Amino acid sequence: MNGVDWTIALVLSYLAGSIPFGVLIARTKGVNIRELGSKNIGATNVGRVLGKKYGLICFFLDVLKGAVPVLVVGMVSSVFGQSIEDTGTTEMLLWISVALASLLGHMYSVFLKFGGGKGVATTFGGMVAMWPLLTVPVLLAFFAWVITVKGSRMISLASLVASFVLFADAVAIVLMQSTLQHAWPLLTVTGLITCMVFWKHRSNIGRIARGEEPLIGTAKP
Repeated sequence: MNGVDWTIALVLSYLAGSIPFGVLIARTKGVNIRELGSKNIGATNVGRVLGKKYGLICFFLDVLKGAVPVLVVGMVSSVFGQSIEDTGTTEMLLWISVALASLLGHMYSVFLKFGGGKGVATTFGGMVAMWPLLTVPVLLAFFAWVITVKGSRMISLASLVASFVLFADAVAIVLMQSTLQHAWPLLTVTGLITCMVFWKHRSNIGRIARGEEPLIGTAKP
């Protein structure tokens, strides 16, 4: 792929990420999801407002809009399946930027006047599709998410923990399998993603600190 191809891939990935599935699903039920519950367009709020089935559908679609662009671009550019050492630094940066573009689309959707969701499901989809560079780190982050949800019953806290674990695991993978000079794009972008997730959850962090964050199975105050 040349520079033009990568530019087109990034733009299309952003547009794919911008599709507000939560809004569209709620609209089929005659509901404006941005006015109910936490007013977020993600799967958690969709599930809270419309029911678990619709929340799962939203989660699956948000995962796909992160995974499909990364998977397609990875195969077309022949980087899918390559080890860290066999993947050039520039290719690595461009490929992970495709995942970042999808995430930015979800968080700042052009279809919602640059509003959007918190990006956890889309991040998961994009990162897990980067086989084998980030598949293991994101799966470990997912396990951390599950454990935190079960222990705290707070989706927001689990998302924060998972984003931090993703970055920490990416650091560990790079140190074990490559060098910082070669694989710095993985650390730069996963670190940026972690910062973005924390920024999008800043109101949740305040509620967690005050002991006011709603738990799974309880109504949002």
